[in-house]
Amino acid sequence: MTRHARFSLHVAAALLTAFTTFTTFNATAQSGGNHSHDVSDSTQVLRIGYQKSGLLAILKAQGSLDERLKPLGYSIKWFEFPAGPQLLEALNANSVDFGYTGAPPPVFAQAGGVNFVYVGAEPSGEHAEAILVRSDSTLRNVADLKGKRIALQKGSSANYLLLEALKKAGLRYDDVRPVYLAPADARAAFESGSVDAWAIWDPYYASAQQTLKARTLVDYTGLNAAYNFYEATRDFAQQHPEVVGAILGQLRAAGLWVNAHPVETAALIAPKVGLDPKLVETWVRRYPYGTTIVTDDIARSQQGVADAFYGAHLIPRKIAVKDAVWQNPVATATLAAK
Repeated sequence: MTRHARFSLHVAAALLTAFTTFTTFNATAQSGGNHSHDVSDSTQVLRIGYQKSGLLAILKAQGSLDERLKPLGYSIKWFEFPAGPQLLEALNANSVDFGYTGAPPPVFAQAGGVNFVYVGAEPSGEHAEAILVRSDSTLRNVADLKGKRIALQKGSSANYLLLEALKKAGLRYDDVRPVYLAPADARAAFESGSVDAWAIWDPYYASAQQTLKARTLVDYTGLNAAYNFYEATRDFAQQHPEVVGAILGQLRAAGLWVNAHPVETAALIAPKVGLDPKLVETWVRRYPYGTTIVTDDIARSQQGVADAFYGAHLIPRKIAVKDAVWQNPVATATLAAK
């Protein structure tokens, strides 16, 4: 069986899991069309997937995006995901219309044939994710990871951090023993000692520092940090550019406010996501928020991420990131005016 065929089977299995996971989800958000749901003669529902960290979670807490989209005839249903790969599985299953992930999930999605587009980007920050070890660990640098078990979400931003850190240390991906786990399961494995290290992002990173006294082995400092991205189904972006433009405009405004008000942001969002305000403030300060369109430079950076995963034999074929970049003057004008 070829590597592409094996990957296709893995994608099929992942999507089967996605359909199973979101059966209840879909029962409460069934579509009368390809992307949004009529709830009255004049209002449609936009389904947004978000994670605990990120501006979408902040917009949800503020309620500002809901207000912005009302004149356009939309209400919002919000759905939380533990990581980007699960969110893009839901997008592929037509369970969400719009979402936010790190750089690797859309690389894996494009390699697997998911019909989405990149509609916006955010800088990721050098200190917002890390490879962690326990406080009593004898591991002192990345080179010490050779032969060790490392917990991480496959296809996540932490997966790329591991690739880049190993490369700088002169190690290959097959020099370590990845243990692919979702964040909650990875934390349990890390805490129990069944893995030697954990590659993870905020807020799980900040939580492990505060509650487990985990030690940072390496973050993105000195490495090739990638971007984070906003994605939409291709159909939704093409048919509703004004809605996508409005979302990106609200994200830009929210990012400016958050950068200037980290303490207030933490107080606002902490009860909404069920986290300690000090923990939330930690990760809010680690992200340099600034929503932008996907420029040529950003697309080239993302192409480097895709090439790294292909080189490590983690995706079955080379992809052209530019083929999935949404080009629309509405979004460009919206962000340029901010």
